[in-house]
Amino acid sequence: MSKENLYLGKSGEEIAAKFLADNGYKILQRNYRSRLGEIDIIAKDKDTLCFVEVKTRISDKQGLPVESIISFKQRRISKAALVFLKEKNLLNEKARFDVVSILYESGRPNIELIKDAFELEERYVI
Repeated sequence: MSKENLYLGKSGEEIAAKFLADNGYKILQRNYRSRLGEIDIIAKDKDTLCFVEVKTRISDKQGLPVESIISFKQRRISKAALVFLKEKNLLNEKARFDVVSILYESGRPNIELIKDAFELEERYVI
């Protein structure tokens, strides 16, 4: 990954975390990593645990940011979320997968929050 892409991703995560906090989410953890995947932000929205994927783009030439979260990526996030839930003994918690899509337009970030962006497609055993 190039330095520019790394910087764009990190700055997008900063913007997303502030946006979520400003919209009532309580940030619990950022950049959670397990052997099965990574989750950008883990937060609470009222009584729901949210696993948030952040996608940032400087243009829509390669599609919208949210379009890059293909089923392979969804499975990796889902598996990492299950590891987190199991580690923290939270398997009975209400949870969902959200996406924060950030697309720069005229040098300014256009932020879109997509709640319940995807669901687990299969049952996983961790």
